[in-house]
Amino acid sequence: MATIFEHCYITSDEGILGGVPIIRGTRTPVRAIVELWRMSTAPEEIPQHLPHLTLAQVFDALSYYSDHQAEINSYIEQNYVPDGLIDPLVKDIILSKQR
Repeated sequence: MATIFEHCYITSDEGILGGVPIIRGTRTPVRAIVELWRMSTAPEEIPQHLPHLTLAQVFDALSYYSDHQAEINSYIEQNYVPDGLIDPLVKDIILSKQR
């Protein structure tokens, strides 16, 4: 069963990614947007990395994060991949995007 939040673009459904908050109509978790933003990606640039999202969806995800930081931080920690497990080619891509 889907849960609708006070944020119009955010929803949660136990059948999609175990019920973590996602952008409605996608499988993109709020945490993915927050992680890009934390890597110094401007909100206006996030749709370039996730072209299926609109700027309104990005801002709503960041607003949701502002209201639910502990929850989203917990999901980020649960999905953390230690540096030693990341393929060097992927690391190079991530580092080049951070520059």
